[in-house]
Amino acid sequence: MKFHTQLNPIKQLAGQTAIYGLSSIVARIINFFFVPLYTRVLTTGNYGLASEMLAYIALLQVVFTFGLETGFFRFANQDKDQAATIFSTTVISLGISSMTFLLLILLFTRKISIIAGHSATYIIFSALILTIDCFTAVLFAELRFLNKAWKFATFRSIKIFAEVGFNLILFFYLPKHFVSHPDSFLLKYIPPVPDYGYILLAILLSCITSLLLFLPRLTKLRIVFSMHIWKKLLIYSLPLMVAGLPGVVNDFISRIFFRFFAPSTAPWQDQLGIFNANLKLSVFMLLFVQMFRYAAEPFFFSNASRYDMKKVYADVMKYFVICCIFIFLGIAMYPEFFSLMLGKEFRSGIIVLPIMLIANVLLGMVFNLSMWYKLSGKTRYALAITLLGLSVNLFINIIFMPQYGYLAAAWGYLLSYLAMVIFSNHLSRKYYPIPYNWGKIILYCTTGIGIYLFSRYLCPIQLQYRIILNTSYFICFIVFVFHMENLNVQKLKMLFKQK
Repeated sequence: MKFHTQLNPIKQLAGQTAIYGLSSIVARIINFFFVPLYTRVLTTGNYGLASEMLAYIALLQVVFTFGLETGFFRFANQDKDQAATIFSTTVISLGISSMTFLLLILLFTRKISIIAGHSATYIIFSALILTIDCFTAVLFAELRFLNKAWKFATFRSIKIFAEVGFNLILFFYLPKHFVSHPDSFLLKYIPPVPDYGYILLAILLSCITSLLLFLPRLTKLRIVFSMHIWKKLLIYSLPLMVAGLPGVVNDFISRIFFRFFAPSTAPWQDQLGIFNANLKLSVFMLLFVQMFRYAAEPFFFSNASRYDMKKVYADVMKYFVICCIFIFLGIAMYPEFFSLMLGKEFRSGIIVLPIMLIANVLLGMVFNLSMWYKLSGKTRYALAITLLGLSVNLFINIIFMPQYGYLAAAWGYLLSYLAMVIFSNHLSRKYYPIPYNWGKIILYCTTGIGIYLFSRYLCPIQLQYRIILNTSYFICFIVFVFHMENLNVQKLKMLFKQK
């Protein structure tokens, strides 16, 4: 009975992870299957330009949401009677800031286009994407706060399938349409031959679709703005905005650096395109981290008062790492199959795949560790953790990218998160001790990486024999984990069984 009681919070988290992750699963898998299209229709350079533009969008989205999603969770859970006022204040704040940003972009589009070297039209596409995404972020956050997991997943899925539909229309229908209709008004915005603007336009149209889904909710919104609540939200959330940057900055800042620091042996656009395409192959690891994150934040906040919650945090970290190492081995030991998803010009960068997989494991660990300062209210330490990670990333990229190119970008990402894990855990032990079982966590990580390295450098050259041996190694690792955790089928059923 005691074992069952202790597992209830983890069962709840597992159930919410599955639901919230549904839309993420659909998004990542479907977008993953667009990679073969992009890497076969677009050149490496054109795909590199798309990667750079999307990097700017991702970075600015973190900045212009101001961390208000997490702030909304924090104060709405603390005072549920004021949740409606807190939500309205957050919506109004993001609405004003988003529209102000869009207006500034429209006023200076021409100058930005000249400086950035991108089409003015594509600058506007990107600004609209950013504006709508920042505004709808808190609308999706409200669904998570209200535990409307299925509605959240449905709305996200609709947005995803809309993007799929628009991609299919733009890449497969429009080029043929332009041949027979050379005077089409669309040619004012996109060229007759697909380029990276087609990707941006598909995303923009899906964002508009997403916004339309929330119109019924917005029409019922009780317009209330509390200056007192707004100040509290900003004081709490702004440090978290900076803390949210590492997961995005450490991923995307290197892509921006390609323009300035990539080796001169090949155009930087080509190198960035190859790097980003191979980065997409780590989608399943990133998918698990993302779906876990969607469910974990509201779960941790709503259960913060439990007497045994620190023990639960520690267990969640351990099981999270175990799942991540399973995914790492399942992908890293079969690169021949995953590389076939890419066009031939992009496959030379497959070497970054295992590095990025481990980096994403560390990303998830950083999020787990971040709960100590979110729950204790010591969000000011997020800045120190973030600056350390950024410093490592900047150092690796600036010093080593001119010689090693996208390998430096991958290692910068990994080492940055490793530094953040070490430093965040050090601060946690000092201010909010959580009994993480670092002995087992490190054991599982080093064992998984060791198995990969052994399979990579000491296995037979023949593909069929290598696949058989790698599969046997993977099974051995599973048996090893079951033995170390004293798991059996009955305990697994108790862990994952839904009420």
